[in-house]
Amino acid sequence: MAYSVTLNGPGPWGFRLQGGKDFNMPLTISRITPGSKAAQSQMNPGDLVVAIDGVNTDSMTHLEAQNKIKSASHNLSLTLQKSKRPVPVSTTAPRIDSPRAVIPHQKVSDTFFLSHSECHFYLLW
Repeated sequence: MAYSVTLNGPGPWGFRLQGGKDFNMPLTISRITPGSKAAQSQMNPGDLVVAIDGVNTDSMTHLEAQNKIKSASHNLSLTLQKSKRPVPVSTTAPRIDSPRAVIPHQKVSDTFFLSHSECHFYLLW
């Protein structure tokens, strides 16, 4: 289902675009900057850009779409379509319940001493 968003200018608008005819991918919102004009709208990463200021984006290259957005000086009107795919969840932040931050390819070992024993227990994450 398509919906329209009008961002009051001038830019910066606060979103990143990916895709285009030259990439054989639909133009898509790839990132929204927190606190930006785009963040204050109903735009979401993954939404498809159907039209920019009333011009259909089906045949637009990435650069043509960028230039069309940059040329909007007062307001930017976008027609968007909600993504049918779920937006991937970022995994860059360490888990809160993790005892320490671990780089994914790094092995971490700790030695735990058992009380009243000479045994060592090694744990690899």
